[in-house]
Amino acid sequence: MTNEIATNSQQADDVEAIYARVNGPHPVLVVISGPSGVGKDATLELMKRREQPFHFVVTATTRPMRPNEEEGVDYHFVSVGEFAGMIEEGELLEHAVVYGDYKGIPKKHVREALASGKDVVLRVDVQGAATIRKLIPEAVTIFLASENEEELVMRLQERKTETPDRLKMRIATARQEMKRINDFDYVVVNREDCLEHTVDQVISIILAEKCRVDWRPVTL
Repeated sequence: MTNEIATNSQQADDVEAIYARVNGPHPVLVVISGPSGVGKDATLELMKRREQPFHFVVTATTRPMRPNEEEGVDYHFVSVGEFAGMIEEGELLEHAVVYGDYKGIPKKHVREALASGKDVVLRVDVQGAATIRKLIPEAVTIFLASENEEELVMRLQERKTETPDRLKMRIATARQEMKRINDFDYVVVNREDCLEHTVDQVISIILAEKCRVDWRPVTL
């Protein structure tokens, strides 16, 4: 009888542990990537306007600020010397040279947000996404793609932020980045004038990942 009581007690504890696990927070680290001009910034901006409970990590960059950008919102704009200091002190989750400028993800903000139970959303280039995937296997990676190359080129031209040579480089790079699409967990096609649908798909992916039976916490 004593063994039976002990077994029943253990089973009850196991069931309680399951309930505690499924009802607890399940923060995920989401990487949104894709070629330049595909709409990563626009996608994140609409996600913010919908006031979803996500923590959007701001990337540090040595690139000069553009007229329509804001410090601490679009990027943390730092000097090359400041960026080098962040590398030496181990403050960056990942960093890379992109079109001649340095970009990196501050590690501290990611760790703090996950610890508070918030989902973390990162916007990085394809090269950075590959680095994060190696460092954090639990990361959920989403590749944003345009409907076709002609549409992507048109978007880049309409931005009017590139010299002809830099525009050619971005297009050539985009072709190479499309070849990395199979390295990602998901692909979302951001069609022209369909941004709402794009964001719906991204949010659905995040919600589904939080409900996975094999969900694992991110460790940094």
